[in-house]
Amino acid sequence: MGKPLCSFDDIARSFAPGDHLFLPGCGSEACDLVTALHGVEQLQITTTFVPGINPTPIDDFAASTRVTGLFMTPALSAPQARGQYRHLPLSYAGFARYAQDNFTPDAIALTVSEPNAQGMVSLGTSVEFSALVLARAPRKIAVINPNMPYVATSHCLPLSTFDTIARSDTPLRTYDVGPRQPEAEQIATHLAGLIPDGAALQVGLGKVPDALFAQLHDRKGLRLHSGMFSDGVIGLNGAGALSPDWPHMTCALIGSPALYDWAGRQDQISVTGCEHTHDPARIAAIDGFITVNTALEVDLFGQCNLETANGRAVSSPGGAPDFARAGRMSHGGLSIVALPSSFAKGTQSRITAAIHAPGLVSLARYDIDMIITEHGIADLRKGSTHDRAEAIINIAAPAFRADLTEQWNVIKNRL
Repeated sequence: MGKPLCSFDDIARSFAPGDHLFLPGCGSEACDLVTALHGVEQLQITTTFVPGINPTPIDDFAASTRVTGLFMTPALSAPQARGQYRHLPLSYAGFARYAQDNFTPDAIALTVSEPNAQGMVSLGTSVEFSALVLARAPRKIAVINPNMPYVATSHCLPLSTFDTIARSDTPLRTYDVGPRQPEAEQIATHLAGLIPDGAALQVGLGKVPDALFAQLHDRKGLRLHSGMFSDGVIGLNGAGALSPDWPHMTCALIGSPALYDWAGRQDQISVTGCEHTHDPARIAAIDGFITVNTALEVDLFGQCNLETANGRAVSSPGGAPDFARAGRMSHGGLSIVALPSSFAKGTQSRITAAIHAPGLVSLARYDIDMIITEHGIADLRKGSTHDRAEAIINIAAPAFRADLTEQWNVIKNRL
């Protein structure tokens, strides 16, 4: 006989003061339990909630509850200042190592699929760090949700593994890339010219990756190895662009319900843990690995800021440092940063003379081969410091190039 189902309120009441709970993000979020936890006092929560996908309801939690996460947003600035939120400045590979060596929470709670005839459940569209934590946490809480597909190529385990079981039909978290933009289409065109048949490819979420996948339908033998994929992977697979012999993998599929439905029917893309998808040594061993990341700001040295805007923390690097280093070291690979040249309706440049205060550098200049904007490609691979600055200025929005050149002339005389 199976375990009886528990209510979310009963699960919330079962935590003692000081208990430490891990809540994974993306589609794994146990949304109903998060709501039930709002009134729990003195809970310690570690989460991998992703901004724009998983809200972090910090103001709804009890004042005595402490939340630790991998991402920052402006809404978390005040809670961090008062000690209610702790930001861990780790990449995904860094957190995977942390989870393997130093992390043993009292419990993990996550969404799983309906069990199959053999009593197995699938973590479905998102594994990220869950398999690592499931192996270490003494208490395991499963929320069975019919909206989570049984993905046979994901991490699957017996339902009997779990100590506590609840049921929910709350829709999974989704991601909408939004309408396409001309700048993203042009950047994708530059990128597509660098991706040959048979390339190994990593992209993230956003308008540029979505546009890029749409432009790669005529490729053959592509090998996918990434952190997250969205709906664009459906068309790429349907076009026959993927290698039938490569172990394509991602740690999460996040997009529309149509993507989740497809995920449960496909057998080419594995959803696996970040200890596999984000291991720089493993990725660097893949020949021809092309990684495409983005940034909020790139300076004339080729350094990239993925974390702050106007002096405030707005995000975190995620897996970008892991992939950038691996792409740089891969034989025949490329580490690319692609971004629009300006923002605020063209009034501000994303290409700057130096990273603005507080000066956080998410990707070092040593880990970048190319910077791409809608205005072209800055190939940094053989350039000196001065050559690189000139190349980057040439792909800035034209309205800012004169000022950038003037600022660089001041900087270079001090080097």
